[in-house]
This record gives sequence, structure tokens and C-alpha cells, in this order.
Amino acid sequence: MHLTTLDWVIVVVSLGVTFIPAIVLARRAGKNTAEFFAAGRQAPWWLIGISLVATTFSTDTPNLVTNLVREGGVAENWLWWSFLLTGMATVFFYARLWRRSGVLTDLEFYELRYSGKAASFVRGFRALYLGFAFNCVIIATVNLAAVKIASVLFGWPRWETLLLCAFVPIVFAAAAGLWGVMVTDMIQFCITITGAFAAAYFALHAPGVGGLHAAVSRVAQLHPTMLSILPNFADWKTAVAIFIIPLTVQWWSVWYPGAEPGGGSYVAQRMLAAKTENDALFGTLSFAVMHYALRPWPWIVVAFVSTLVYPTLGDIHARFPHVPQNLLGNDIAYPAMLVYLPAGFAGLMVAGIFAAYRSTIETHLNWGTSYLVHDFYRRFIRREADEKHYVLVGRLVTVGLMLAGISFTFVLDTAKEGFDLLLSIGAGTGLIYLLRWFWWRINAWSEVSAMVASFVVSLAFFAAGKMGHGSGTTTVLLTTVGVTTVVWLAVTYLTPAVDDETLARFYAKVRPAGPGWSKIRRDDRLPPSPDSPANAFGAWVLGLAAVYGALFATGGFVYGLLGMASVWTTITVIAVAGLIFLVKRSPSPQIAQE
Repeated sequence: MHLTTLDWVIVVVSLGVTFIPAIVLARRAGKNTAEFFAAGRQAPWWLIGISLVATTFSTDTPNLVTNLVREGGVAENWLWWSFLLTGMATVFFYARLWRRSGVLTDLEFYELRYSGKAASFVRGFRALYLGFAFNCVIIATVNLAAVKIASVLFGWPRWETLLLCAFVPIVFAAAAGLWGVMVTDMIQFCITITGAFAAAYFALHAPGVGGLHAAVSRVAQLHPTMLSILPNFADWKTAVAIFIIPLTVQWWSVWYPGAEPGGGSYVAQRMLAAKTENDALFGTLSFAVMHYALRPWPWIVVAFVSTLVYPTLGDIHARFPHVPQNLLGNDIAYPAMLVYLPAGFAGLMVAGIFAAYRSTIETHLNWGTSYLVHDFYRRFIRREADEKHYVLVGRLVTVGLMLAGISFTFVLDTAKEGFDLLLSIGAGTGLIYLLRWFWWRINAWSEVSAMVASFVVSLAFFAAGKMGHGSGTTTVLLTTVGVTTVVWLAVTYLTPAVDDETLARFYAKVRPAGPGWSKIRRDDRLPPSPDSPANAFGAWVLGLAAVYGALFATGGFVYGLLGMASVWTTITVIAVAGLIFLVKRSPSPQIAQE
């Protein structure tokens, strides 16, 4: 890609604008850890939603979608579309519970929900496991995408890209805290989504493509099943892997960043930063709508158009011979299409790519650091220091975490490989995170055993794959889920239950609904929950219908299938109307925080 003076001006101005929040909010972030990690618990719903969708809009996301479409068609996106079931459950079953808990990080939850040394152990264990080990994998996948994009567009080597890209988010995340991250996310999302739509428009006008209608017709002729939103059920094995398993097993069983069963990681961080319970609910709802209904189609358009411009990886290699062989993969087709952007838009796209990279990296640095500092260092190493000391340590840990993530970048080869590794590492743990709010019997050792089992099994499969003895994704997922579930259920019943005093205190503070707490309510004469599981379930179903309806309606318009688009638009409108009625009719009252 050749950048003109105009392009560089756009890149520099966009970078400069996003640094304003860091300068303005640096002093506020340095006051205390509540400001640095939870924005002083004053975040409004709209900022929460935009910040979350910006965080999940990373450099590796369009690459991953392109990888999926080129290898398995549009329907292969069900591997992540299925997580909408998780996201909507978080909105209507868990968002208010998280806000009521009043904790600073979701790991502090463990010593609220569990008791004794086991609770302390799982908090510290998970702080290191997620804050460092798991977070390094995520940062590495984002770095890998940046490396591939820079290699295609500018011919930069891996080390040079990592050096240049890493500096800005390290400085920003260390200085601005969560307020700065969220405000910058808002600015960066505007840049990235504009760039995504521009990439789709100019891809359709690349040489030999001929516009949207021509591209859809040609792709349908060359690859009859590629554009189908649903899988080809005649190929049952593939349909099971990309559709049946994700919708029946994966969504509730897998812990994946941004789509955690019951909420967690940076999603929980944003809910805990919300001003009120309703801000937590509507913030996560707006995130689900933007994440699943707004963003996918510009990437999908670029992905299927790329099969006309670069039918094979050999065509990409011929066009970009300077790209190292180990970086060649179907995910690289997305940056390969960006060379067709004209002056001005090319600069906007580069700015958007860097903004997407920063929004994700900065959130993961702040989130991971919150675990390592608040849930490990402050809890277990130095408990009595002043707030400024912990903020300083947080800034130093931010730098170290980024350097560790950069190191792991050299292990991965493709976006799909990183996605599969993250899915398998979290496989089998999801059910615990759903049930621990609603079933008193789950204890700290349930969680530790699930994490250990999932991590060991998934890494064994990953290592076997590296040695040429890999198994299919479905086999890896089901095996890991099965082993992990058996292990944690056995451990739950073989270890003592949490003491009654802790359970009663947790229930009194959070007030979860359902029969799973009837024993505690009865024994301690506690009042019933203010929430209605029936209303939450109805809202969940309507929310799914609204967002999936919008997703499919957009696909109908893109493909020129106006009948299909009209049907799904009608379903969306009816679902939205029902959802508004249900939410207004049954608001959950605020519960005073201790």
C-alpha cells in the first residue's frame, strides 16, 4: 500500500485525537485503583456498550472472519455467532447481579461467593491464570494479526511491527486507566467502523469485481454454498462442527473473552464500572446488538469478494512475494484486499486498523493488570500500601504484560489457530460460571479443578497438533468439555460445601433468583429475590430473535433477497417491540450496596 501525504495526515491526526483522553484523564486515573480499574463506578450504559464493541473489534477479528468465510463459507461464522446466546444471557440474567456484588474485579467475587483458604487460592490462581497466561495468548493473537497486516501492506518484518505497535498502547494503558480506555474506545470505534465499511465498498469496486450484485452472482456460481447463512446439512459432519455443536454445547460450556458464560473478564469489568444496575444491563445489551448485528457484514463482503480477486493462497503470495511463507493463510486475504483503497481512505483504514489494535490491547492490558495487581499483588504480597503505590505497580505490570504477550506472538501462525486454542483452553468451564450464581453447592475447588482439567487437556491437544498428530476441532472441544465437566462435578461433591454464613451473606448482597438458593433462603429466613426468572427468560428469547433477525435481514439485503430481508426485518421489529414492553413492565429494583 502506498500512502500519500493526505493518508499520513489522517493517520497522525487520528492518533493525536485519541491521545487527548490520556492527557486529560491521567491524573484522575492515578488517584486510586477504583478509578484506574473501574472508572470510579460512574460509567454510563452507552459508553459501556461502545467500549465493549470497540474492544472486541480488533485487528484479528476481520482476519478471522475472512479465514472462516474462505475456508467454510459464511455459515462457519456460527462458531462465534453462537456466542450471542451467552451474551444475551449475561444481559438479562447476570448484569444486575454483577453490579449488585459491588466488587472491584470479577476475581474479587471469589472471596464473596466462597470462603476460607480455597476461596483465596482460586482468586490468586485465577489472577495468574487469566491475568497472565490466558491474557498473553489473547494479546499474541491480536499482535499476530497486526504483524500480518503490516507485512502485506508495508512489507515490515515481525519484530519491527511489534516494536512500533506496542509502544503506544503500553504508554496509554499505563497512564489513562479505564476511563481513558473507554473514552478512547468511543473515538476509535468511529474510526474503525468507518474504515470497515470503506474497505467493503472499495473491495466491491476492485478490478474485475463489478459491484455487489455481480460479486454475489459470481461467488454463488463458483462456490455454491459459500454465501449460505446456514450450513449445508447434506455435509452432516461439517454442519455438526460449525452449527450444531456451537448452538448446543459450545455457547454454554466455553469461556471465551467477550462471550463468557455469566459474564467475566472485561465484560464484568465494564458492568462493575456502571453507574447503576440498569446501566450494566443496557450497556451489555447495546454491546450485543452492535457486536453481532452491526459489524459482521462489511467483513463478510470483503471475505467473499477476496475469493474472486485471490482465489488461492498462491495468488496472494504472487501479489505479495515479500510476505514470509509462515504468515501465509486465508486470514491474510483481508489485508490483501486493502491495497484497493484510494488515497485518503487508505489513511483512514490504516488509522482504523491501529485504532482496532489499540482498543483491544489497551483493554486487555488494563484488565489483566487489574487481576495481577488487585487480585494477586495487593491480596497476597503487599496488603497495606497506599493507593498511589498500587497504581504505580499497575503501570509497571502493564509494561511487563505487553512484553510477555509479544514473546508469545512468535508461537502462533494463523488467526484461526489462536481462536481454536482460546476455545479449547476455556472448554468445559462455562457451566460453572453460569451455575455458581444460582446453585449454592458449587465451591472454590469446583472452579480450580475445571480450570486445571481444561488447560491440561487443551494444551495436550495443541502440542499434539504441533507434532503432526492433531485432532478435529469438534473432537478437541467435546473431549475437553466432557473431561472437564466430569472432573469438576466429582470435585464438587467430594469437597466440603461453602459455609452457611458466607452463602447467606452472598445471597443477602446479590439476591439471585431460582430454586438453587431455596435451602439458604429457608434456613436463614432471607427474603426472596426481586428478579423474575420467567421475565428474564422471555427477554433472552426476544433479544436473540431481535439480534439474529437483524443479522439475517442485513444478509438478505446484501444478497438481493428482498423477500428474506422483509421476513427477518418483520421478526426483528416484533421482537424489539416485545422486548421493550417486557423490560419496561418488569424493571428490577435497585438493592442498596453495603
